[in-house]
Amino acid sequence: MYLIVGLGNPGKRYKATRHNIGFMVAEKLAAEIEVELKQKSFDALWGKGRVKNKKVIIALPQTYMNLSGAAVRQLQSFFKTDISKLIVIHDDLDLPFGAIRLKTGGGNAGHKGLTSIESNLGSSAFHRVRMGIGRPIDKSRIEGYVLEPFSEAEKKVLPDLINQASDACAEIVLTDMETAISKYQTKNIKFHKKKKED
Repeated sequence: MYLIVGLGNPGKRYKATRHNIGFMVAEKLAAEIEVELKQKSFDALWGKGRVKNKKVIIALPQTYMNLSGAAVRQLQSFFKTDISKLIVIHDDLDLPFGAIRLKTGGGNAGHKGLTSIESNLGSSAFHRVRMGIGRPIDKSRIEGYVLEPFSEAEKKVLPDLINQASDACAEIVLTDMETAISKYQTKNIKFHKKKKED
């Protein structure tokens, strides 16, 4: 069974912000496989379902970003999911907006949600779906920047990025990380050809 966790902050205030893109992707995947994220326990909203024949749990920690690891630890412990079957979806300041990068393990680049998960699990050997949000020119604005809504230009292409990332998560579950990387990893904004035909 895979545990797929989208990172973000709970509440209407943060719903459409850059820091919540992990929530957005997890919610999209849940909708695609008809999973309702209505269970409220383990400091998370979560639901069970299947990606074709593979069982998955999709969860949104409700502890706020910096304490995300507490929810992940409780979910992993209760459902006895191996760390090799944990997928964490999160925003990434070090990638330009539109980039989707997939990897297993590695550092956390100061991302407090990842830091919390690593601390709680005692390992960093989980899968990551990194969603680029770019950095503000003024580095002193980073904290405010991640808690701001996407720009109007970004909003126009955001649904396509969320779809691609959702599909990437499903691919990891159904095949493996290498296949997902070959199909869905991007360096910048990449859109399907049908967009040009609209």
